[in-house]
Amino acid sequence: MAGYGNRANGNRNGLHGRDRAQPTAGRSAMSGPHQGQQLVTAGAALSEASAAAVLVHGRGATARSIVQMGTEFQQDGLALLAPQAARNTWYPNSFLSPVEQNEPGRTSGLQAIEDAVTEAEEAGIPTDCVLVLGFSQGACLASEFVARNPQRYGGLVALSGGLIGETIDESEYEGDIEETPVFLGCSDVDPHIPEERVHVTASVFEQLNGDVEERIYEGMGHGVNEDELAYVSSLAATLVN
Repeated sequence: MAGYGNRANGNRNGLHGRDRAQPTAGRSAMSGPHQGQQLVTAGAALSEASAAAVLVHGRGATARSIVQMGTEFQQDGLALLAPQAARNTWYPNSFLSPVEQNEPGRTSGLQAIEDAVTEAEEAGIPTDCVLVLGFSQGACLASEFVARNPQRYGGLVALSGGLIGETIDESEYEGDIEETPVFLGCSDVDPHIPEERVHVTASVFEQLNGDVEERIYEGMGHGVNEDELAYVSSLAATLVN
């Protein structure tokens, strides 16, 4: 099992991250705490890629650390894009806090994900070949992004996370994600993510017409396991083939 919330930075298997400023000009008038941060890219060059994975890191971690996680499922033809949170934190409080207590970080983080998805789209990669993946705080933000921007994606993978808010009103989520594969993986004893929130998140994505796979792991704690990585590898392979 690997915990990717604060994993050390580094490069393995020849997968080297490339940094550049987060591309926001001309895409959004928003100027939040996470706009203008680095967008770390790795894997296939966008100009040559047939699919992309937008990777959203956890609290206290970095874009580079989750790009390192990408070595676990990297495929030929897959570009990795990882936005960086200001001060390594997307929003200040628990994802179970009232939404307003996590602004403007939450909204700014959602925009950072949108900008990364747009980067892939402008390189000619269709949205249905873009995987959105997050761990921990990043999983919460990734889940919220797909639920609030419903269309067909290459997939959503939320590792130890769920939808954001003190409570979840399922009637507030509308739209159709057109059978996008949705993977929700979490421990039954995660100290940060209540199991019930994972179930509610699964219910919302089923309502949004997602192809939902929910896996609860007994006694895992807060981390990522080999079964989850195997699922992501299989999903990534379908996107590039």
